[in-house]
Amino acid sequence: MPLLEIKGVSFQVGAAKILDDLCLSVEEAEVHALLGTNGTGKSTLAYLIAGCEGYRPTAGSILFDGRAIHTSKIHERAQLGITMAWQEPVRFEGISVAQYLTLKNRALDPAPYLEMAGLQPARYLTRMVDRSLSGGERKRIELASILALRPRLAIFDEPDSGIDMLSLRDIINVINACKENGSAVLLITHREEIALIADRASQICRGGIVCSGSPEKVAAYYKSRQCLTCDTEGCADGRP
Repeated sequence: MPLLEIKGVSFQVGAAKILDDLCLSVEEAEVHALLGTNGTGKSTLAYLIAGCEGYRPTAGSILFDGRAIHTSKIHERAQLGITMAWQEPVRFEGISVAQYLTLKNRALDPAPYLEMAGLQPARYLTRMVDRSLSGGERKRIELASILALRPRLAIFDEPDSGIDMLSLRDIINVINACKENGSAVLLITHREEIALIADRASQICRGGIVCSGSPEKVAAYYKSRQCLTCDTEGCADGRP
């Protein structure tokens, strides 16, 4: 049984259908890349899985470890072990980096998690989470916090986005660390080279999955048939 199973999920706002009968699964301790261009519904799907306010499927169901969660609140899903790294860097301010990383477990040593995210603990543990941190530093601190949580499912929404882009090596290190800790990862990206680090991949276009399989297969399909006109009639990959 998959850890995460999305069964025929649709989502629309007014007359605009953003997701359409989408099916996807993520196995335990698997890295699954969701590949798609902007506007294809990638982030919307992430918000639906995480349980963000205002995001509930208009049809279909979301199962986590066999349990229906599509009507659960965001904190209830977090208690089950679902967490998300947002596109925008962390905005929580007023405490030190060390305090931020140990909010859930005060006995935790945050240093190793900073190192995994590419930051030197000696330089950052006593820094305040405030505007003195660059976008890239905030992004890395957020990734370190995800590692420290050891979630059952970590959702990374465009992990290379931000004011200072993270290197592919940084992203690979963090995702590999998640997997080694036993976490499953849903890796949302528009870059096929990032999708190649996954165990499996799927391409989303016009709110549905159009290709699934090995990262190499899906990346090649994506590169040759990117969904470029998802907000207009017709679609580059032939999806009606």
